[in-house]
Amino acid sequence: MKKIASLALLFTSIIYSQSYDQQMLKNIYAFSLSNSKCYSWLDYLSNQIGSRMSGSVGAEKGVAYVKAQLETLGLDKVYLQEVMVPQWVRGEKETAYFLDTKTKVSIPICALGGSIATSKNGLTAEVIEVHSLKELETLGTDKVKGKIVFYNRPFEAENIDAFKSYGNCVDQRYYGARDAAKYGAVATIVRSMSFRLDDFPHTGAQSYGDMPKEQYIPTAAISTNAAELLSKKLKENSSLKFFMKLSCQNLDEVLSYNVIGEITGSENPEKIMIVGGHLDSWDLADGSQDDGAGVVQSIEVMELFKKLNYKPKNTIRVVLFMNEEFGGRGGKKYEELSKINHENHIFALESDAGGFSPRGFSFECDGTNFEKVTNWKYLFEPYLIHSFTIGNTGSDIGHLTSAKIVKAGLIPDSQRYFDYHHAANDKFDAVNKRELELGAATMASLVYLFDQYGID
Repeated sequence: MKKIASLALLFTSIIYSQSYDQQMLKNIYAFSLSNSKCYSWLDYLSNQIGSRMSGSVGAEKGVAYVKAQLETLGLDKVYLQEVMVPQWVRGEKETAYFLDTKTKVSIPICALGGSIATSKNGLTAEVIEVHSLKELETLGTDKVKGKIVFYNRPFEAENIDAFKSYGNCVDQRYYGARDAAKYGAVATIVRSMSFRLDDFPHTGAQSYGDMPKEQYIPTAAISTNAAELLSKKLKENSSLKFFMKLSCQNLDEVLSYNVIGEITGSENPEKIMIVGGHLDSWDLADGSQDDGAGVVQSIEVMELFKKLNYKPKNTIRVVLFMNEEFGGRGGKKYEELSKINHENHIFALESDAGGFSPRGFSFECDGTNFEKVTNWKYLFEPYLIHSFTIGNTGSDIGHLTSAKIVKAGLIPDSQRYFDYHHAANDKFDAVNKRELELGAATMASLVYLFDQYGID
């Protein structure tokens, strides 16, 4: 009889726990959809501050603003974490055109992050089109020297996961100039990283690797419409001349900050769970999707817990990272100091895939912890959250190396994300209020569950 009674008590406990979790998630979503401040925070960050390029005045203003907002939430700690960041400035607006039977055809173009400038008078050369770094290698110096290499590999349309298409193309942007310079190219241009055909060139980071500075060449992105047109014209005239003028500069490093706030754990204060996004953006727009959305969603997680009077067992920390776009210095500095301070991170969640409707999470964890996550699926089903996968979770939390940690990345619907990513149309009006709030609630729900049940 005692065994039967014990089993009955255990069963009752499980049912109660499930019911409590369901109610907690219901409360989280209800508050976020009716009382959240994250949309108004994003409005200010985007429309009053604007671009927050690493090392810029906008980034300084962004740091001050989000710190001030965290201080209104009644957290146990709010502080800045110093980090030195690179400073690259675009300079005057770039120009480009090609000559089509003596007519200048203007091309929408933007320099890639870290690029050097052309001469003050610009650069003119013939163009050679390639579709991969491997194809460039097969051409060699004889065919490439003295020319502008044009990387024109489009996104693969058949992939449902837009980030897969991005991952399969982005090497031509990141390593294109480095590889082309080896064969004597004078510059590179790359098709923008997007499914959509439009006139917005998309910037992004690129790297010269360990190449000597005297061998650097200018590198830029052109819009997808321009890439289509240029490719067509090159088939008609392979000797076509292309002009581009960039005035960007790499300046000395400057001091910036990660912004951090935390609620101390009531039972395990030494165990740390973080939620975050990156505060910096590119300079062409205000970066509302990338990653203003992730910043305000992460702050909203903390507001939700405070307003719902939830007292976490573990210390929950929001980290708003600086310089993700152009070097990842914020994430690296955070990990460096966590090691020095012997901090024990058990969970980390990043939002850096836009503010679209949430679909689920990707995880970096062992099989036991992933099984635990999949057992929570029923709790998320009422909110149309269905995707729980093993995969990449985010570049800033990617640096964390605690003894045992579960990492997660919010997965929003990705179909339209690359319409805006790193482009001049990544503005506040591209973000839907309700979708943003749903994402914040979804993040808070996962943090709550890991706080309640820990990791194995």
